[in-house]
Amino acid sequence: MSAESVPVRPRRPVRTATVVRTEAIALDMVRVVLTGESLREIDDLTLTDHYVKLKFGDAMRAYTIRSFDRSVNELAIDFVVHGDQGLAGPWAVAAQRGDEVSFVGPGGDWKPAADADVHLFVGDESAIPAIAVGLESLPRSAPAIVFLEVASPAHHQPMPRTDNTTITWVHRDDTGLGYGEALTAAVRAADFPAGVVAAFVHGNADMVKPLRRYLFNERGMDRSRVSISGYWRTGLSDEAWRAMKREFTAQMDAEESAN
Repeated sequence: MSAESVPVRPRRPVRTATVVRTEAIALDMVRVVLTGESLREIDDLTLTDHYVKLKFGDAMRAYTIRSFDRSVNELAIDFVVHGDQGLAGPWAVAAQRGDEVSFVGPGGDWKPAADADVHLFVGDESAIPAIAVGLESLPRSAPAIVFLEVASPAHHQPMPRTDNTTITWVHRDDTGLGYGEALTAAVRAADFPAGVVAAFVHGNADMVKPLRRYLFNERGMDRSRVSISGYWRTGLSDEAWRAMKREFTAQMDAEESAN
């Protein structure tokens, strides 16, 4: 196919929403609720991991849509806050009613497998909003095993549950380990019930790498039933991580295929 005949993907429109209110969800997480006529243009959200890309000056950051209530036209996004670090967290803390923010989306490509016997969710703070949406999407009777890493017990937050949900909180400050290390160890040490397991594993890329190897190579899980990806990586800006993420993933694929 010639360069001239390659179809060009249309650019998604930039929309604007207005802050309605903010709410502290946990010690390090703030929920911002948005509204605006542009939200009425969003199609039905049939997937679980729908996200929008918020614009902060020339930079964009992807965030999970925590909820969208069409009856009142309100969309909620949860932000992890690390003091004055980053762009989105400080903006969320300072956001006031009437403030505007531009975004593109939504995008998304995952929802829990309907025929899975057990649903596994693993993530650090950055993945908690998506995991919460995933849990809410499950039938009430669905078995779910959840591993969440936060700094300390003070950073817990209420999580949705099915009638058969087990949540294990891993406290990073108690271990002295880096992001994701204790979480990885907890997942590896867990007993998994028999049956078909579907998994959603997201967070620090340094956690994702060993857990991919464990789930795919050691446990032999079906890759089509697993959503696993690094939202971020220790020591890298969002731009630097996105620039190398594809190469990082390709390298993991090659290493796993060789084993």
